[in-house]
Amino acid sequence: MKHQFIFLSLFVFSACAQKSSDNEVHESKGHQEHATTQTHAQEDPFQLPKNAKVFFVNLQNGQQMTSPVYVKMGVEGMKVVPSGQVVDGTGHHHILVDRGDFIPQKTMVPADSAHIHFGGGQTETYLNLSPGKHKLALQFADGIHRSYGKALSATVDITVK
Repeated sequence: MKHQFIFLSLFVFSACAQKSSDNEVHESKGHQEHATTQTHAQEDPFQLPKNAKVFFVNLQNGQQMTSPVYVKMGVEGMKVVPSGQVVDGTGHHHILVDRGDFIPQKTMVPADSAHIHFGGGQTETYLNLSPGKHKLALQFADGIHRSYGKALSATVDITVK
């Protein structure tokens, strides 16, 4: 009888230990999958919706303007939010004045007189531009000013009278 009790106790202990071990493996797998998902999202917040685009709402190529130039910035497929936090599907505008077509993806947008930041989430502005031809590039970037690249950029050539 004593041996049966020991055997039964060992059997129950073994079953509980196995059950606990299975749970640990399961929890570990679940945690690992969750961690992988989080890491993936953190590694590539630049995966954009297929319909995402930015555009100048009120400007067209070749348009003649007077200074200050009113600029209205548009975006589809993304949400405009103030800078500060990196959240998937969000960002804010920048305008490059006579500095090329776009900032390469994941590159910080410089902050100077030719790279104008709209980190407050603004979607319109007035630009004081000298008379002559100007290339304006609209660049969308994440909460810490990393460019979404060519996919979320637009350019327009205008002439200021």
